[in-house]
Amino acid sequence: MINEEPGYEKANHEPSTQRRIVVLISGSGTNLQALVDAQNTPALPDTRISLVLSNRKAAYGLTRASQADPPIPTAYLALQPFLKANPGRTRDDYDVEVARIIIREKPDLVVLAGWMHIMGDGFLDVINGDRVLEGEEKVEKPIPVINLHPALPGAFDGANAIERAYEAFQKGEISHSGVMVHRVVKEVDRGEPLLVREIEIKKDDSVESFADRLHKTEWEIIVQGAAKVLDEVAPFPVSRQFVTVARDTNCSLLTAVMKNEKMYHYNMYDHISAPIGLIESHLYQLYL
Repeated sequence: MINEEPGYEKANHEPSTQRRIVVLISGSGTNLQALVDAQNTPALPDTRISLVLSNRKAAYGLTRASQADPPIPTAYLALQPFLKANPGRTRDDYDVEVARIIIREKPDLVVLAGWMHIMGDGFLDVINGDRVLEGEEKVEKPIPVINLHPALPGAFDGANAIERAYEAFQKGEISHSGVMVHRVVKEVDRGEPLLVREIEIKKDDSVESFADRLHKTEWEIIVQGAAKVLDEVAPFPVSRQFVTVARDTNCSLLTAVMKNEKMYHYNMYDHISAPIGLIESHLYQLYL
């Protein structure tokens, strides 16, 4: 049940030099928004979100995608409508259909950003290239899948992690919780942690104030986690012809003009005595 919005069916699937991300959502899409804002900036250079897929038709994240500049193609596929429309099909069949939509995009990375559905083994079998779907090309190399989870590794797996952590704090069982970005494996929320941030739970916190503070950290590490994995599987090539560097009179500020003609400033105060080649090297690392 792919939606009928002009963006998805008419999406351009021609090869692109840009790194491609598919994002799966179920709700308001605040974590998606962090990725949207970061694409094609130094945080996620030469990267675009090629598709946003939701399992809830009313998810506001779909609106965020359609209102992005340029608009991001969207798709909708929900479990119960899928099963109703396909008698005899199973939850695993649904997961495989989600995987089918993803592999057609040929992404470099899949990000689960508030995706409220536990994927079965069949999903990863397709994404990893262990199973070839009829009518589809073989996935030549596994597509990495990462998930954002509002808890520390090994704590509060599954749903309602924020509320469960706050309840544990109220009982005196914990003093802090956290968020992590981890690789998706067949065991729920048990994949290798890529980034972990601890979040203190304050004595005067309500569950809402704790959640607000935690969400702000989520918006940071979901971008950082995506960048980390993309740099592993599809490194962003930076060469001198793509970057123009200029120093101010104090040699403390570098102005870089990327090939997309966006201008960024990088404070090099700590490196003002370094040779310009070394400074440029640090600058490249920033953009990578």
